[in-house]
Amino acid sequence: MNLFRTYMYVPGIQEGMLAKAPERGADAYILDLEDSVPVAQKEKARGMVSKALPDIARGTSAALFVRVNGIGTDQFVDDLFSVAHPALTGISVPKIEMPQQIPVVEAFLEQAEKRQGLNPGSLGLIVNIESALGLVHVYEILKAGKRIVGVSMGGEDYALDLDIVRTESAEELNYPRQRIAVAARAAEVQAIDMVFPDVNNELGLIANTKAGRRMGFRAKQVVHPKQVAVVNDLLSPSEEEIAKARVIVSAYEEGERSGKGAVALNGQMIDRPVVERARRLLSLAKDKALS
Repeated sequence: MNLFRTYMYVPGIQEGMLAKAPERGADAYILDLEDSVPVAQKEKARGMVSKALPDIARGTSAALFVRVNGIGTDQFVDDLFSVAHPALTGISVPKIEMPQQIPVVEAFLEQAEKRQGLNPGSLGLIVNIESALGLVHVYEILKAGKRIVGVSMGGEDYALDLDIVRTESAEELNYPRQRIAVAARAAEVQAIDMVFPDVNNELGLIANTKAGRRMGFRAKQVVHPKQVAVVNDLLSPSEEEIAKARVIVSAYEEGERSGKGAVALNGQMIDRPVVERARRLLSLAKDKALS
């Protein structure tokens, strides 16, 4: 499973933003055909995204996704068939609510791959959970297909569905965030945290990202280029964390050689779960250093 820290939305109807996408430094880009595109301009945006994909791919090694319009809309099938391209990592499908929807999406993806001469199964799938019904079924949804690589939290639509007001602290969204993070871990796909919509509030972005990390998110959706570096930094292991992890692994391995299953380090007991977290962090740090 590839782990990306930042998934940056790029409006599919904004030619300048599409052209500049490779410069933004995100780990993954989601070229958007859904919420950022007015209904009257859906067809135009579809053509712009299809045309832009090869150019964006030449300018970046980041993963490229397209958020299509939802199942049941007039644009869904046309979106899939239009954007299927060798440069595409996968698609993001909004407002998934039932596991039965996933085989339908995957069947259309298979058709799109055949039409474009792509390898079968080459296109991945990000599922967007944006309602109470989707949240109730999130684990079953994530286990309903073989292409799912990630699940994202749609904070604004979820708040709309529950008729609640989003606040800067986002405490009202703690439960859905935690449930999605747990389901993603159980299903072995990446959990992608919600957007922080106030692009001029860096302190709020920092607090929101840190809160998501404590819940289990190692990735976050962003909507503005200036959010990318902040989130990338917060979701990357710090030098202090790396140094501490190395000490923990070294102390534990030395204890193992002495026949110990747990060791004391600076007054703290180091056992298998602690050392496995340290090894996981070191592996993540290595992956990001190579990317």
